[in-house]
Amino acid sequence: MMPDHAQLVARAASLVPTLRARAAEAEQLRRLPDANVAELRSAGLFKVLQPRRCGGFEMSLHTHIDTVAEIARGCGSTAWCMGVIHAHSWLLGSFPQEAQAESYGANPDAIVCAVIAPRGKARAVAGGYRLDGFWPFASGCQHADWLLLGTEIAGEGGTVVDAAELLVPARDIVIRDDWNVVGLRGTGSCSIVANDVFVPKHRYLSLPGIIAGEAPGAAAHDTSLYKGAAVPVLVLAITPAALGMAEAALAAFKERLPGREIAYTDHEIQIDSPTTHRQVADAATRIHVARLLLHRCADDIEGAAARGEMMEFTARARVRMDCAHAVRQCMEAAEILYLACGGSGIAETNPVQRAWRDLHAVNMHGALTLETNQVMYGRILLGLKPNTPLI
Repeated sequence: MMPDHAQLVARAASLVPTLRARAAEAEQLRRLPDANVAELRSAGLFKVLQPRRCGGFEMSLHTHIDTVAEIARGCGSTAWCMGVIHAHSWLLGSFPQEAQAESYGANPDAIVCAVIAPRGKARAVAGGYRLDGFWPFASGCQHADWLLLGTEIAGEGGTVVDAAELLVPARDIVIRDDWNVVGLRGTGSCSIVANDVFVPKHRYLSLPGIIAGEAPGAAAHDTSLYKGAAVPVLVLAITPAALGMAEAALAAFKERLPGREIAYTDHEIQIDSPTTHRQVADAATRIHVARLLLHRCADDIEGAAARGEMMEFTARARVRMDCAHAVRQCMEAAEILYLACGGSGIAETNPVQRAWRDLHAVNMHGALTLETNQVMYGRILLGLKPNTPLI
């Protein structure tokens, strides 16, 4: 029986205690613990945006937001990987049907990871392409069955004629163990390498094409989910982990308050301080605003898709801006709480510091950098030429 939104969110909530207990282990491993992946897979939580015809649930973007945010209350790294795996299963729903059948047909529980930016090089050969390249930031790649690798396609004379996502089995790539970072430590976002890998032509999706709304496999599905505007969907997909990280920081901060004194005062109790009241209210409101923004983005994306319309250009730009603003609000909430922890806040056992580190890492993702998105959106609002095709 197909689960509904509430059931999937409840499944995610039930995993929070065990994921929280393994959060330090994930950081030590620098990748997701096998047990985390097994539990999410058993709960069906990787299938939220996976096509139904391929064994998935084909749920709404709202379910994506709420399940990923819930998992992040237990482990931010696990939620980040879950979110990007959702994004990649959504993108695979736009590939030719033969590629969808090949990847999910033999294994409906397959995990698809990706580096979407076109960093690789491929040339056309008989029946497909030969692929070479180096891709950093392949989150969750240690657990992948398939990868989507962004690639420049070279024509005659080496001229770039397209940019595409190429679908490659994990056995055809090499993982470099180079993920040594301070934020999102447990995501295993190592670099991957491909050397002269053959990719059949049906495992090809044009990036300019999908941005323009040309999705060769989208019409095969039961819902309008895969008719959503690609850039807004893919940017929104990497944001919900920030909500759960910030909510976890707020919960941890509140738990440590009772009985704590403010240092260098006359035994003032922190929970009784008006400064503390303002800090908690400020942080909670920022998180709430972020959640509202992300759900509005989902409404706008899905509304246009349901109407069979290409999402209006300025609206697509606003989604990028809103996503960047939302994750910044979450980071600033964690900043308020972290500084309010005092000296003991820097302990590795303090969950607030982990959320603070992870949220800074989220905000450094190229698609979510606030200043870059402000420039992009401001130019469009002023009627100037866009400074990026990724809208």
